[in-house]
This record gives sequence, structure tokens and C-alpha cells, in this order.
Amino acid sequence: MGATGARITGVWTTTRTHRRLGAAGSLAVALGGWAVGTLPEHDPWGLWVSHGPVVTAAGYALAYGGLTVLVVAWWLYGRAGASVRDTLVTLAWWTAPLVLAPPLHSADVYSYIAQGAMVLEGHDVYSVGPSVLDPDGPGGDAAASVGGHWTDTPAPYGPFFLVLARVVVRATDGTIVPAVLGMRLIALGALVLIVWALRNLAREHGRSESAALWLGALNPLLLIHVVGGVHNDGLMTGLMLAGVLLALRGRWITGSALIGLAMMVKSPAAVALLFVGVVVGRAASGPVVRRVAKGLLAPGLVAGAVAVGTTFLCGTGFGWLGTQSVAARIHTALSLSSDLGLGLGELLRLLAGTDPDPVKSAVQNLGLLIALALIARLAWHATTGRTEPVRALGLALLVLVALSPMVQPWYLLWATAVIAATTSGGRALGAVTVLSAALVYETQPSGSTPPYGFVLAGLVCVAGVVLLRRDRDAPERGQAPGQRLPADEALEADAPTAR
Repeated sequence: MGATGARITGVWTTTRTHRRLGAAGSLAVALGGWAVGTLPEHDPWGLWVSHGPVVTAAGYALAYGGLTVLVVAWWLYGRAGASVRDTLVTLAWWTAPLVLAPPLHSADVYSYIAQGAMVLEGHDVYSVGPSVLDPDGPGGDAAASVGGHWTDTPAPYGPFFLVLARVVVRATDGTIVPAVLGMRLIALGALVLIVWALRNLAREHGRSESAALWLGALNPLLLIHVVGGVHNDGLMTGLMLAGVLLALRGRWITGSALIGLAMMVKSPAAVALLFVGVVVGRAASGPVVRRVAKGLLAPGLVAGAVAVGTTFLCGTGFGWLGTQSVAARIHTALSLSSDLGLGLGELLRLLAGTDPDPVKSAVQNLGLLIALALIARLAWHATTGRTEPVRALGLALLVLVALSPMVQPWYLLWATAVIAATTSGGRALGAVTVLSAALVYETQPSGSTPPYGFVLAGLVCVAGVVLLRRDRDAPERGQAPGQRLPADEALEADAPTAR
């Protein structure tokens, strides 16, 4: 066997080992979730129920141990230089154990089901919360399982997603287990869309497909919170990525329509329109004024038409326009502007007796203004050619997450997928890589956010930074120091599988 054959065989063996390690971790997470996941208040099937303190303690040990094994396997897998085919097989292995698990690390899926039941029964989801549902009717068990903050909170989601939730409730009569699994099918469809878009965007940007898949799809943060936690951020991201890809290929009308549909899941997808506009303006012909006008207006008009049409077709009304800020009322410790505003407000209350809430709100708004200014600057850099437009979109989404008044761990996925497909190095790639490994620890499998979660996440951040620096400084397998990050184009040409 020649040197090349030996190298490919070694890669295949290492890939297989890490695949099995990660699958074992994923299975442990799922099994632990049956004991300590985000279990419903009432499951008429008797499947997702508590089993006492001994089983609970064992469940936490299994879930956290499995989570750590999954994160380690992911990190090691990224350094193995696996092929695209091997990475897709690994993704299937790591996803499969989570498919039948209870909701993990979040109760949001219960809100989705309850809101779908509200739409089905004709309630205005944009003025009242799930507490209006009949406890004995469709969605009643889901409403009882909604996190305390959201019980009386109107839906911040777009009509397209709420109608998907209504379809699931209608098909399952709102029964907890099949309804959650129905919502998970939508999340799995979103994962397939993300994989497709990632591969094609990576080709468009000369990026290794396997490296893009490793960070953008095999990512433990995505597996835990999109597959396990069933968050609709996966669907928003998949539709947004698909729209951006089509725009890059000249089909900007269809692409803008898909982004408009993504906005009808969650509104942050609208940021993509600005950078699609840069692509459209560059490709347009004629005077500069005409090209600029087309870039600034055309994608937004198409997406706006889709948003209006979707709202009329879904019949939920335009109340979503007024509920986009409801999430900001709930304090999340990952939000820098909220933490700073809360601290400053409390300090002024102690010193001058003032109400801390207006101070916190002002700092949150300032954070959003700074984010908008930075996003505008990134768009300008993309327009002038200093930054590639889709890569600038990834950085813009990262800025938006960092400075938003409400930040959850899975929000990082908005930017991670874009950066994974467009970037082969740099601080942004390193940041999302380390944070993807760290933020899975921020919430418990039960969905709560304990103080030790931040400690664990901080320790993982430190370890990740140390590993990144070691890889940059220490030549490995004949590569120069600093040539790549872990998992980044170890085999540039996506070496063929040894099978």
C-alpha cells in the first residue's frame, strides 16, 4: 500500500472510531433525556414521565456524560479529514438516537404545539398566550407544559410556522408524544435543507464541503437544539441559506421569496435581504443609480410580497408585526446589552432611587442601534468588494446575536451555518467553533438555566481556545503553523471514502 492509500485508510479508521464515539454520546444524551429531558406536565401515553430521584440522578449523569462524549467526538472528527460521504453518514448516526427522545434542553416545542392549537381553534395568537386553551382540549397538555414566561405571552413567530404547527396539531389531535415527533419531523426536514444549502454554498465559495458540514450541520449545538430541542431556528436558517444560494446563482427572485418565507418563521432572516441586495446590485446592468436601487429595493419587495401573501393565506392576521419585541421582556443572561442595562439600572436605583426598567430598555435599544450600524458597515464593505457578500451576512448575523436584547444558545446557529459555508479561517470561524462546543452546556436537559451551566460553558471556552492556539502553533502532519483551524480542510479535495 502506498503512502496515499495508507493515509486514506488511516483517515477512514479514525473517522469510523469518532463516528461510533459520537453515536454513543448521542445515544446517552437521548437515554438520559427520557429521565431528565424537558418532560411534559402530563403525557396520556405514560412514556415521558418522571421516575423518581434515583433515576433522575442517573439520567443527569448519563445525559451530561453523553453530551461531553458527543462534543469531544465532534472536535476530534473535525481533525480527521473525513470525506463528504463519511460526514453525511456520521450525521445520520448522531441524529438517529435523538429522533424519538423527549424534548431536550428547552420547552419551546410545547409553545409551538400550543400555538398551533390556538390557530386551529381560532384564537388570536398575537394577542394572547397558550393559557387560553382548554386544558382538556387539543394542545391542553402542551399549554400546561409551556415554560412559565411564555404561558401568557403572544407568539413572536410568523404565520407560516404557526400554520405548520396547526397541521401537526390537526394530524395528532395535540397529543403530546406524536405532536412533538411531528414537530421534530419539520426540524429534520430543516436539517436536510441546511445540509443541501451548506454543500452548495461551500462549492460557490471554494470551501471544503466536509468542513462546512462539520461546523454547519454536524455541530452538537445544532443536534441538541434543532433535533433534540426542536427549535424552529433550524427551519428559518435552512430557508434563509437556500434563498441566499439561489440568489448567488442568479435566481434572486426565488431566493428572495424563500427568505421572505424564512421571515415568516422568525424575523431575523430579514438581515439576509440586505446582502442579497448587494449580490443583485452587482449583477445588474445599467447606470449605477439603477443598480443600487435594484439592489436596495427589489429583494425586499419580493420578500415583502411573500410575507403579505403568506399572512393572508394563513389567516392569522398581521399581529406578528407587533410581537417581535415580546421576547426582549424576558431577561437572558447571554444578552450583553440586557446584562449591562440591568446592572446599570440597579446601580442607579440604589444611588438615586430611579426605576431600573427604563434604563435597561435604553441600553437594549442602544445595543440594537450599534448592531444596525455594524451591519450597515458590513453591507458597505460587501458593496465595495472588501468583503464577500455572503460571508458579510454571516458576520452580520453574529453581530445581531451578540447585541440582541434576548440571546439564547441556539441563536448562534443563525451565523454559524453561513460562516461554515463561506469562511476557511479567521477569528469569526474560531469563535463560532468554540462557542458551539461551549453553549450546549448552558441549559440543562430539563430546559432550565443553572449557574453551573455558565461555569461549564466557560471552562469549555478556555479549553477550546487553548486547543485552537495549539493547532495553530504546532505543525501537524506536515502543515505549517496557523495554516488551519481544527476540522478545516484537512483533506482539501475531500478525499474519497475507503469503502
